Amino acid sequence: MRVFLLALLFSLSSFTSLSMWDEDEILDEVEFARLNEHVNEIKAFTASNHKYNNKIAFLVDMKIKSGRNRFFVYDLQNNQILDQGLVAHGKGSETGIKGDILQFSNAPESNCTSLGRYSVEKPYKGVFGKAFRLAGLDETNNNAMKRAIVLHSYKEVPSDEKEYYIINSHGCPMVNQEFLTRLSKYIESSNSKILLSVYY
Repeated sequence: MRVFLLALLFSLSSFTSLSMWDEDEILDEVEFARLNEHVNEIKAFTASNHKYNNKIAFLVDMKIKSGRNRFFVYDLQNNQILDQGLVAHGKGSETGIKGDILQFSNAPESNCTSLGRYSVEKPYKGVFGKAFRLAGLDETNNNAMKRAIVLHSYKEVPSDEKEYYIINSHGCPMVNQEFLTRLSKYIESSNSKILLSVYY
């Protein structure tokens, strides 16, 4: 009986740790500082804009290599990362400069990722299946709707971190299907719009 209880306790503790990570294990000091800065901006924004979710936010750190998890689901109330995954950046953002230096643009046909805050809008069924429209809230990304920048999945995006770079998009934040399914649960269960912050 004692062995059974210990096994049950271990299995429960393993299960509860699946949805939360220690930021120190995920991010280095500089990456954590960048994340924290943008989390604070989101908290300030949602405090005065009540149509946006003040409990959950999505953040993408474009300074992190594309083969590493850099799309984070963040619990704004308990200050912890709930989930993470790989996300592609736009092929137009590639510069070919050693050191993984990216460029960003809001211009139509640029195929670039645009930095800034997005409002995650209603889903629709598109070329890549289920996708979520993104409304750019800043001057750096206010052409998102015009450019058809959406959150969508693509089969070539890996599920796990890689030592190499992953495929590029046409400017959209593009994830794997499994991760999009998890993100969809947060989006569709929210009574208010979730913010996505893409930064560098």
